[in-house]
Amino acid sequence: MSFPHKCKRTHRGLITVTFATIAITLAGCTHQSATQSTTLYERLGGQGTIDTVVENLLYRIADDPEVVVFFANTNIDLFAESLASQLCDVSDGPCHYEGPPMDRAHQHMGLTDAHFNRLVEHLDAAMQAEGIALGARNELLGRLAPMYTDVMRLQ
Repeated sequence: MSFPHKCKRTHRGLITVTFATIAITLAGCTHQSATQSTTLYERLGGQGTIDTVVENLLYRIADDPEVVVFFANTNIDLFAESLASQLCDVSDGPCHYEGPPMDRAHQHMGLTDAHFNRLVEHLDAAMQAEGIALGARNELLGRLAPMYTDVMRLQ
């Protein structure tokens, strides 16, 4: 059976559109696959950016009278190193956090939800200041969020 001339053109057009759609879809899948294979650590900018975010966070804490009081007896250099290691670890970087468990590190500090949320806001602002994309910031905060229970457990 042969197609009339008009049908052949329409049929070829549909085939062309179909192949174009498949090509675009596959290109999108390839891009999505490349994004999915990139670790959060890489999307955050690696260790250099994490260290800078931690430094920025420390300045924000120092300028905030509501939370700076919780760091009065803290070895800031050790804290910065430990936090950077934790952020590296939780973001699938090459680090392994070896600091104390969150409940023990924060026990009996008298932290409230407002204090916790304030630190989260400062961390997000520090990441924004370093140009970290919203998706990467949200993913990191999402990975840190389950620690809330441990941080607040022994208050």
